[in-house]
Amino acid sequence: MARRPLQGLVSDSKIISQELNEEISLLIYTPPNYTPLQTYDVLICQDGNDYFQLGRIPRQIEELIEEGEIRETIVVGVPYPSVDERRKRYHPNGEKVEAYIRFLANELLPFIEKAYPTHQLSTARTLAGDSLAATVSLLTALRYPSLFGQVMLHSPFVNETVLRAIETCKKPEEIVLYHVIGKKETAVKTTDGQVVDFVTPNKEMCETIKKRPFASYTYEEFDGDHTWTYWQRDLPRGLTTLLS
Repeated sequence: MARRPLQGLVSDSKIISQELNEEISLLIYTPPNYTPLQTYDVLICQDGNDYFQLGRIPRQIEELIEEGEIRETIVVGVPYPSVDERRKRYHPNGEKVEAYIRFLANELLPFIEKAYPTHQLSTARTLAGDSLAATVSLLTALRYPSLFGQVMLHSPFVNETVLRAIETCKKPEEIVLYHVIGKKETAVKTTDGQVVDFVTPNKEMCETIKKRPFASYTYEEFDGDHTWTYWQRDLPRGLTTLLS
């Protein structure tokens, strides 16, 4: 059965980042009947190309909006320019992770809010990512809970830096977390050639989160591995949990 065309609009944009010292490309989805006379939630996806292409997030968001399952939401995808640069920006110990976090908070968010009518509430701003992209999304919300009140985490990379950031977050009560990990993610080949167990650290992160007073925490283990086959299937559940 053929899918009907997307009713909303996907457009390209660019932002000059002083933090990263380069021009950053963006993918932006606005829902059907978008109007500057109304305000919207905003969902910012790291690994932007992957969420738009492999995750098909514009279509998934659109279907959920039309079914009345979620609030009307603008989606901003932030693609990475190369695998090497992705690691520098997203890894919790990466050379540019601090600059990328500041970019999201101090440059990208003001850029979005100047260009689009968005709700001025942290609960209306969600960060999302898969693997390392999930990690940097979490670290950003932990650093700036008054700006980003929700995070959707698909199979995040977890190390001691991440656990320490959770333990020392000053306002966990302002953050809502949605966190999933695949039961078969015990031997994940990372971009630097290592084979890593993601399941055990994610379970440890789950226990660490449960000890802190986060506003809400959803944790699920799906029967799958570290691929978009499973993350794409999980997106409707994650979106309805955070945006309903």
